Amino acid sequence: MEKQQQKKKKSPPRIDIFKAWCKGCGICAAFCPKKALAIDETGLPYVKDPSLCGRCGLCELRCPDFAITIEENREEGVCQEGG
Repeated sequence: MEKQQQKKKKSPPRIDIFKAWCKGCGICAAFCPKKALAIDETGLPYVKDPSLCGRCGLCELRCPDFAITIEENREEGVCQEGG
């Protein structure tokens, strides 16, 4: 019997870090179980490797400044605007 559903490899999510809102506490990087986030030499977080992101949302949930969001990438050809 053939597999009718094959797992499609998802593209990495878009991780937005609003540095103007971030106070550099490091909670997002500390809670990231896959280590997709890291802290730079200035003490601010950055996306080290988006392909590692497991989409768990812990960084977004734990950020006390609401300075990080995770959004699924839309497939090409799909309209992203209402209309």
